[in-house]
Order: sequence, then C-alpha cells, then structure tokens
Amino acid sequence: MHYIFCMNKATIVVFLILFASPLWASDLSASVAGLESEWAAAYYQNNETQQKQAYPALLEKAEELVKRYPYAAEPKIWQATIMATNAGFQSSLAALSTLEEAKVLLEQAIQQNPNALEGAAYVTLGTLYYMVPGWPVSFGDNQMAEQLLKASLKINPNGIDANYFYADYLLQQDRASEAEDYFRKAIQAPIRKQQIFADTQLQNEAKLALANTQQRKLNAGRNKFMSLFATATYNSE
Repeated sequence: MHYIFCMNKATIVVFLILFASPLWASDLSASVAGLESEWAAAYYQNNETQQKQAYPALLEKAEELVKRYPYAAEPKIWQATIMATNAGFQSSLAALSTLEEAKVLLEQAIQQNPNALEGAAYVTLGTLYYMVPGWPVSFGDNQMAEQLLKASLKINPNGIDANYFYADYLLQQDRASEAEDYFRKAIQAPIRKQQIFADTQLQNEAKLALANTQQRKLNAGRNKFMSLFATATYNSE
C-alpha cells in the first residue's frame, strides 16, 4: 500500500514538472528577451552618460534573474554580457576583475547548456579571449578565442552574432579575406523577431566593417604597388 502511495506521489510530481516546464520556460524567455531589449537600447545609443547609468540597473536585473533561475544558462550569459560592456566604464584594474568574473559565468553557462541562446556563451567568451590582454595581465588567448568562436558557428552557422564576431576576430589577426566571407554571412543572416533592433544594428556594423575591410585591402594593394614601383625606380637610377 505504501509502495502504491509512493508511486502515485512520484507520478503526481512528474506531471507537475511536465505541466510547469512550459510556464517556467515562457517566463524565463520573456524575462531574458526583456533584458536583451533593454541592453540593446543602452548599448546602441551614442550617449555614454546614459549608458553608464543604464548598465548598473541592468546588472541588478540580470543578477536577480540568475538567482531566480540558477540552473538556467541564459541569465548567466546576459549577466556576463552586461558586465563585459559595463567594464568599459571602469578603471583598468576593476575592468580586468569584472571580465574575469564574466568569464567564469560564461564557462558555467556552457557547462549547463552549451546550446543556450544558440551558442551565445561561446561567442561572448571567445570575443573576450581575443579582446582582453594575454598573460600575465589577463586571460587573453587568440587560439582559445578561435576555438570558442568556431564552436559557436557549429551550433549556429547562420547566426549574425557568431559570424560577425568571428569575422572581427579574423580581421584582428590580419586575415582580411577570410573576415570578408564571415561579414557577408552576418549581413545575410536572418533577423530574429525577438531581437529586431539589436540584429539590425549589428548588421549595419557588419556592412560598415565589410566596406572598411575591402577598402583596407585596396589601400594595402596600392601601397604595395607603390612600394614596388618606388624600389624599381630607385634601382634604375
């Protein structure tokens, strides 16, 4: 009798979990979408004073979301993202400490769910790895950056974020021709309905980056030609 009661109780728990999961997921998704929308509005504005005021409030919301959903990767990804952007307003030492904390959050998110937000943790962590200084100042590492960014592309090969930031990484490594291909993919990436503003802004940045990359290659070719011409002229004298 006791065994039957336990089985019934277990069955009820399972049904409760199954019934609650969509509601939990819906609430989490709505909260994450709201946080992302507020971050994009702050990040893509030109007023640094307003950005500096907006980020601390967004961090509080992200931290609260992490507490509410400790086993979800998405809130950690956004907490780390906001921390990383807010680091630009901190002193050098404080910023490095903040970015170390963001790194830990992203690593935790990857352990919990590497596919969360279409591999966004890999994108953000990979970007940090090629943007921060290397040892002994910080954890910067170009090889690790490429490994992480490629991992994000495996999860979401057509994603705007994955393609844009891998292109930016390639550009930093003087691999302009490769970067062009990924900037084009970012430009052609589908705009996500829940992230229309942020995706549109990033696509505009990808278009500008592609144009600048092409111009830089053109200028490099001209400079090389002029150098060869000058050398030939000098040798003929």
